[in-house]
Amino acid sequence: MTTSTELAPSRDPIAVTTVQTRTARRESRVPRWLFKLASPIALVVLWQALSSSGVLSDDTLASPATVLSTAGEMWAEGRLQEAIAASMQRVGAGLAIGVLAAVVLATLSGLFRRGEDIIDAPMQMLRTVPVIGLIPLLIIWFGIGEQPKIVLIALAVTFPLYMNIYGGIRNVDAALVEAAKTLGLGWFAQIRHVILPAAMPNALVGLRYSLGSAWLALVFGETINATAGIGYEMNMAREFFQTDVIVVCLVLYALLGLVADFIVRLLERIVLAWRPAFRGA
Repeated sequence: MTTSTELAPSRDPIAVTTVQTRTARRESRVPRWLFKLASPIALVVLWQALSSSGVLSDDTLASPATVLSTAGEMWAEGRLQEAIAASMQRVGAGLAIGVLAAVVLATLSGLFRRGEDIIDAPMQMLRTVPVIGLIPLLIIWFGIGEQPKIVLIALAVTFPLYMNIYGGIRNVDAALVEAAKTLGLGWFAQIRHVILPAAMPNALVGLRYSLGSAWLALVFGETINATAGIGYEMNMAREFFQTDVIVVCLVLYALLGLVADFIVRLLERIVLAWRPAFRGA
């Protein structure tokens, strides 16, 4: 006689052990923002130490303490706010024109062969011309008002953004386009659901590069008979050998550039949330 024994399911909770990798344990102990702040703080401390010891004189390079005091005085006088507002207006206008031109030209050139034949060759030639070298011509064409400054910034933005958008469109995997056709997607649906999303990473990289080019062009643009702006304050400080004001203006350029880059990075996280990317070991 054989007996069968039924095994009842155990009601005891199953112990779960959470295992952290070395990288996760290290990041949990020390936040990343501390590492990012360490090197800039170290440079400022070294700069202050060299100034305090007399290795760097104020005539050569003002100390961080002097720069901070000068920035406070300029802010209290309203000069800093006025300079930032004037420079941001120029960058905003030039960026809007440059982005619009780059998107239209790159889209036509990237999506259509005839558009490539007409647009791409002139763009490839013009992008090799130094934008700064166009300043004399811009002065002749547009005078010494705001127009040449804005056009200079727009040109500095257009070419790198065009190259990245055009390259992003042309580097879309052909197999994805063929799969979209097989699924019955029309031409505009292919552009919307396949080509543009695949080209978006390149476009955002181009936008980040273009923002840096815009601030660089602004430095040169504000040498054209400017009566306000960060570059104007820098040029006036150069005439009177005020290294503290020059450093304040340079720090402003750097901070505004970092803010613009942070905005694009945030945009990347939102727009490219569907695309997990490698973030480093």
